[in-house]
Amino acid sequence: MKEALFYERLPNKQVRCKLCAHYCLINAGKRGICGVRENKEGKLYSLVYGQPVAQHIDPIEKKPLFHFYPGSLSYSIATVGCNFRCLWCQNWEISQLSSNQDLIEAREVAPAEIVADAQQSGCQSIAYTYTEPTVFFEYSYDIARLARDAGLANIYVTNGYMSEGMLKMLSPYLDGANVDLKSFREETYQRYIGGRLQPVLNNLKLLKKMGIWLEVTTLIIPGINDNADELRDIVGFIADELSPDTPWHISRFFPAYKMKAQITPLDTLERAKEIGLKAGLQYIYEGNIPNNESLNTYCPNCKKLLICRSGFIVSRNYIQDNCCPDCQTPIVGVGM
Repeated sequence: MKEALFYERLPNKQVRCKLCAHYCLINAGKRGICGVRENKEGKLYSLVYGQPVAQHIDPIEKKPLFHFYPGSLSYSIATVGCNFRCLWCQNWEISQLSSNQDLIEAREVAPAEIVADAQQSGCQSIAYTYTEPTVFFEYSYDIARLARDAGLANIYVTNGYMSEGMLKMLSPYLDGANVDLKSFREETYQRYIGGRLQPVLNNLKLLKKMGIWLEVTTLIIPGINDNADELRDIVGFIADELSPDTPWHISRFFPAYKMKAQITPLDTLERAKEIGLKAGLQYIYEGNIPNNESLNTYCPNCKKLLICRSGFIVSRNYIQDNCCPDCQTPIVGVGM
């Protein structure tokens, strides 16, 4: 265990966690919503510091990040726990098992060991992913500082529900983020996710303002967030509040965890893409479908094929000096 950052000690041995937008009030002997931060006699502790439940070497495209060192490898880690309760969680086996003491008391791996493994594996970045990295902030923060000194980039794959204070502390060491914008309806966040929409929108704008490379993902679920009006609201926010060149990943839903909705029809993804293009978004990618062309990067001006992808693998990259080789239009991103 490690004493947590971002909390306030209160009378009667209560604490107020200030790590994420839940701002949990936690009584002695109890845990916050995430299940991995516990009040022990008036002090808050992280139960997962140094205890990754997943360590993998992934293509950066799997995060998904398509405009951040495309074709590179990212050392990906997670601990148990999440501050959301999404009924369609894709990684529920680890994100929703924070009460399992066997997982919490996993083999300890020091931050320096994570960085050394990443270097030896030929990775260009470390991704804090799979579950919600905010809930293992202390661990990711210590790793990120060492990674920066070692010349590795740091990436958060996140639901965007961190507190502003936590994000500001992390920002000097955070190079990129993919944020799930799961819906544009408050009711959906409260009913199916266990959170609120506005903190996510606020953090998306803050990440952009901080100059951290940002990509956005929306899992399109039939009957939940596939309404044309809601999709227009999502792309309008991205275009107006972030920028039209912010990559938007729209993913096909397959039944998972407690959500048994139908598989997203392919024409629903196409309709979402058309709505995004009409709003001026320049880079839209369709995930979880067999059509490889939807994963390619094209010049937003002359439509030339710039990056060819097969699944998560980059087979060709034609970008030259961060520009389209035909029309010299700048292509946004990091390490393009």
